[in-house]
Amino acid sequence: MAAKRVTEEPAYVLHRYDWSESSLILEVFTRHHGRIALVAKGAKRPSSSFRPVLLPLQPLHLSFGGDGEIRTLKGAEWVGGHVMPTGDALLSGYYLNELLLRLLARDDPHPGLFDAYASVVQVLAGHGSPTGIGPALQGEVLHVALRAFELLLLREIGLLPLLNAQTLTLEPLAPEGRYCLVPEGGLRAFHDDDRASLRGAEWESLQAALGEGAAFLSVLRASGPLMSELRPQLRALLNYHCGVTTLRTRQMMMDLQNL
Repeated sequence: MAAKRVTEEPAYVLHRYDWSESSLILEVFTRHHGRIALVAKGAKRPSSSFRPVLLPLQPLHLSFGGDGEIRTLKGAEWVGGHVMPTGDALLSGYYLNELLLRLLARDDPHPGLFDAYASVVQVLAGHGSPTGIGPALQGEVLHVALRAFELLLLREIGLLPLLNAQTLTLEPLAPEGRYCLVPEGGLRAFHDDDRASLRGAEWESLQAALGEGAAFLSVLRASGPLMSELRPQLRALLNYHCGVTTLRTRQMMMDLQNL
């Protein structure tokens, strides 16, 4: 049986490892095949056509073949459209990549999540704020985009409970009641020792946004005004499912801020 050949697959490089003196192992996020591993033979040689192309946070078209756990890269083309993010935006991109590496299973396609990732990368590259989020959020668009992607990622992989009912009792939310999202209990009524919470009507607005077709922009609009209370709840949930107290890239951001 001939090895399967895939051509011009939309993809982003999430991480790269040395494989030999001249070759690399790539972890890539593809639109139709999910997260996969590729060997890029000879990619470290100065004359390799792969060398200037296989960069993180850059839209690529990849061609590859093979049916094993690690396939062989046959071709790579930069699609273009934006420059490499820098500063906080670059670290934020590495943070997204770490989330995908930790939480996505191999060979599990998520085309909608891929499109959301591509939208966030455009924000990171400085292509301006997505339309329709309101002038009050323009300065916070980077952080809002990260929160929107976190919500979509958790929903896609089945780790986000429904946000329009209490998880354990399935009781409806009171519009003015306070509720919090906790790692082991889902969405529940606010306790005195909880650090952050949202009103029931706010959780329901997020649930409605997550169910709409234009998911990323809808979630971006809905999560923006709620960011200060939403961020610590999402961070705790993500750290719990990643099995760490702090993600490596998050720790790097905090260390740089303290310099």
